Amino acid sequence: MSPAGGGSRGSPDSYEDVVKNRFLGFLIWQAVQASSLFLLFKSSILSPFFSPSILIAFFAFIAFHSSLLLFSVSLFFVSSPQPLSCAYPLELSFGLIRTVFVSGGQPFPPDFRRRARVSLNFILFVAASTFSGFLALPCLTWNCVSRSNWFVLTGDIGFRGLVVGFLYGIHYVYKGLWVLQFPIVQRPPFFSYKMGLPSAFRQALWISIAAYLFSALLALISLSSSRSQVTILKLIADEIKIWVGIFTLSLCWELSHHLHQVLHTKRFVFAPSKGSAAVETNPSEPLLAALEESSPRSLMQFFAYLDVYMVSESNVDMWRRAAFFEETGETYKRVVAICLRPLEHLTAELNEGLEITVVDKTPQLGSQLQSSTTESESNSRLQQAFYNLQVCIWCARTLSTLTARSRKEDRYGVAQLSGSHASVMSTLLSCLIAIETLMGKKQSLENTNYLMGPGNIKWATASTVKRGAGAIAVKRRDGPIYLKAYAVADVLRNSIYSIVSAFHEEMIVAVKGGCLKKEWLASTSSNEELMLQKLHQFLDFRAS
Repeated sequence: MSPAGGGSRGSPDSYEDVVKNRFLGFLIWQAVQASSLFLLFKSSILSPFFSPSILIAFFAFIAFHSSLLLFSVSLFFVSSPQPLSCAYPLELSFGLIRTVFVSGGQPFPPDFRRRARVSLNFILFVAASTFSGFLALPCLTWNCVSRSNWFVLTGDIGFRGLVVGFLYGIHYVYKGLWVLQFPIVQRPPFFSYKMGLPSAFRQALWISIAAYLFSALLALISLSSSRSQVTILKLIADEIKIWVGIFTLSLCWELSHHLHQVLHTKRFVFAPSKGSAAVETNPSEPLLAALEESSPRSLMQFFAYLDVYMVSESNVDMWRRAAFFEETGETYKRVVAICLRPLEHLTAELNEGLEITVVDKTPQLGSQLQSSTTESESNSRLQQAFYNLQVCIWCARTLSTLTARSRKEDRYGVAQLSGSHASVMSTLLSCLIAIETLMGKKQSLENTNYLMGPGNIKWATASTVKRGAGAIAVKRRDGPIYLKAYAVADVLRNSIYSIVSAFHEEMIVAVKGGCLKKEWLASTSSNEELMLQKLHQFLDFRAS
């Protein structure tokens, strides 16, 4: 594997080639495993690979690899580090008709173009997997089944391979397997690959059984033409070999998918090589450049966020974390600002989605159709808010860990002097309040001594409205929105508790001095009183 693959370090010039190098490594290892499976099943189960027609055998081997190469390339282009919203076929049709006949040839809206590109990628992937199955299955079953000639074999078995490829492509897109899952516990690539083999075998087995049964039903039409001279025993033997070929093909696809996940979700270390001058001058600059300059929602950006999370959490490269607390404080402020951005965006998206639901409940609308449309828009907005779920979790843990560790590792006090403590705590509390509101949890100010004032009436009213909105937005506690909200809320609570545990004595002193809000909440926060109450709950260890 190239230096850019795995969890190794690389030179600054190689950072831009990380994804390309990993893709090339994926193609190489995919070819190795495909060749092994082809030779294994072809020689030991399906039929002897070597036959009098060596040229045809070589051609079948090359065609099989070409089909898997097409599948692997389409797998790379359809994959994404986070979920993406797509335009459905009916929406695409209506959008095209409206643009051509109603809008007078005006260009498509940017959001529609983006979702249309995602849909096109899915369609191309299904088409590629369909053609891959059409080409690969006859190559696997060549010289194995009783057919009159190569053309009959291609027409009969190729049709069944086409059906298998189409079903696999639909299954892959519908199940969201194209979304890359980044493991927090980073293992060596070989060990990660080995751990996923049993799951890949089970998945290939179920897919091959379902695809075989469905393709066999569709192939019954050709029974009399292509198998009229085949005996019952040979027919049974042929069907067994065809299923073995379908299983082999499904296993190749599953292992390619698993290998792609392993190689493209491995951590990359954005740090200069030890012993270089950059280690002493500015070791954090490559990481900060990757975080700030990489394209949004790109794989490079996810690598950078994963790296800053691992530096903050682990004690392997403590010199890199120590570099965050350099004397000027600029590096620490940049890291905090970068990690605050996804959480602030999540909070804003949740508030907008809840506001749509609140407006929907106002009596001015009156129409059930409008109510249903607005509720659908709200749910869509809330679902899109959690598309960046993985990065938000990394950022929350990074912020809490750096804040907690700054108590002992910040020699210059840059975290306290820069006001980052208040920004981090305010952002975490605001995001937690928004998510708990979405989940339908009551958010109202209690009549306590430290919360007396006119703000009580204001926030009690606002929270009551939003509580109803959350109950409408999340109707099922086992739904995807609620499960994601629950996961993020759990991470946010643990993150806040980490900070409170590290600074508990200082916070208690601030409470007695009446300056807790000033020291731990940003002055620009619009719901300071509600966040202050929430912070007191964490100080009393009764926030849940």
